[in-house]
Parts: sequence; C-alpha cells; structure tokens
Amino acid sequence: MTQPDILCIGSVLWDIIGRSPTAMRLGSDVPGRITRLPGGVAMNIAMTLRRFGLVPGLLTTVGRDAEGDELVAACARMGMITDHIYRSEDLPTDRYMAIEGANGLIAAIADAHSLEASGDKILRPLADARLGSAAAPWAGLIALDGNLTEALLAQIAASPLFATADLRVAPASPGKAERLTPLLAHPRATLYVNLEEASILCATEFHSAPEAAAGLLARGAHRVLVTHGGAVCAEGTRGAGVISDSPPPVLVTRITGAGDTFMAAHIVAERRGAARAPALASALRAAATYVSGEIGS
Repeated sequence: MTQPDILCIGSVLWDIIGRSPTAMRLGSDVPGRITRLPGGVAMNIAMTLRRFGLVPGLLTTVGRDAEGDELVAACARMGMITDHIYRSEDLPTDRYMAIEGANGLIAAIADAHSLEASGDKILRPLADARLGSAAAPWAGLIALDGNLTEALLAQIAASPLFATADLRVAPASPGKAERLTPLLAHPRATLYVNLEEASILCATEFHSAPEAAAGLLARGAHRVLVTHGGAVCAEGTRGAGVISDSPPPVLVTRITGAGDTFMAAHIVAERRGAARAPALASALRAAATYVSGEIGS
C-alpha cells in the first residue's frame, strides 16, 4: 500500500447541494440544480490535494450501507487511500445538505452524527502501527477538521500519537468553531479559520482578518490563517507577526468547499517550499478559482 503524503482526519460524506442563479430569501422556491458529490471538510481538502498531485489517506467513519460503499469506491477512484477508514456496521453514512443562491449560502444542515458517534475508533491506525504508534508517532502532515467532537479534539491535543505531526486544523463551520479551543495553543498546530470563526474563538468581534490573526496569536495560537471572503486575508505566526493579501476578484458561482480548497492549496504551496507570502497568495488564487467554478465539479 502506498504511504500517504498527508492524513485527512474528519468528515467524509455525501454533499447534497442545491444551487440557483437567483437571489433567495426565506421561503423561496426557485429553479436550479441539485448535485450529490463526495464532500465533508476532510474530503474537500483531500480532493484539492489530489488535484495538486498529493496522495491523501482518509481517517473517518463511513457506514457499511450502499451509500457508504459508493462513497468509498468514489474516494478510491480519485486516488485516495481508503484502507484506514472505519466502516461502521450500525451507523449510516453521513450527509451534508446546503442551499446556495446568487446572494450566497442560504442554509445548510450537516448530519455528521456517525463521525461523532465513532469517537476515537477512527484514530486506531495511528496507534496500532499501521500509520504510527505512541512510541513512533506519525511525523508528517495531518489535516484535521472540526466535525470531530470537542472531547476527541481535546484528546488529540494531548495525545502522544500527534506529538510530532504537522497539524493543520479547520473548523467545520462557525457553529463548531469553539470545538477547536483545545488545539488553539498547540505548538504544532496551524489553524485555518474565517473572520467569524476567529471572533468566536476569541469571544471578540474582529473587523478584519489581520486584526483577527493578531488576536488569535495573543490568545496563544502558534500559527493562524484567517480568511474574509473577497476582502483582505491574513496569516499570523508567533514571533514573526502578521502578513496579509487580497484574493483576486472573481464572479462567485459556488461557496461550499472554498475554505477547504484554500487550506489544501496553502498546504501544497508550503510543501513545495513556498515562503509565507507566496504560500498565502497561492492559496487565495486557488480559492478564487474554485468559487468561480473554473476547476473541479
């Protein structure tokens, strides 16, 4: 079996997305398109990593149902390592549903209950020598998403299984941002958040990404990247300060998955040796290309 270039830990599920070119409000009933694609934060990151030529290994929960079999097969066809996925006998495959209009994300529901119910079962390959152990922990990149429970994220923050990893961490949504609190001060963690999520983590209303990055560093974060849609975004590193850049202006045709694309592209740029400013610029370009609908599906 091929050794993964990076481990993607978190939600791998079916994305059911309804999109309309019409601006929408509460109660709108409009024509559009409905798609079902592999999704979830960990999956979206993994798909972008594959586009850049990396081989991700997935650590997640997928049910032993027809939807789960189809999802694992889709992941394998894309070149991801699926051998370490926890396949539950009694939990269904998770799903995410969103409605997007011309005026942005209207509403979304994440049904990631199976991932939450599985707990640390998804981490077994990091402990049983398949990918590492407490004596010889995984020493490479890990993309970790906030769909895990706060208890499991706290366990990860203190676990020797993650002591030598390069942790890249993202919340699943603003509603789950507080789950990342145990990892906020982790010395090997890089947090990828948007402005709203940064404000929630710091219990302070920030008005710009550079301000939010500085605030997170003051709260003990080792390294952070803060996005703000089409406005100025920032990267902050303890001891090196905050830098910022603006994404290219594009016509936005989709939103779901943009932050995950940004995170994956930034990881790839740094893996290729890019310094702070070029890595940030590369990630912003990739996210802008994604939301304009020019790559992927």
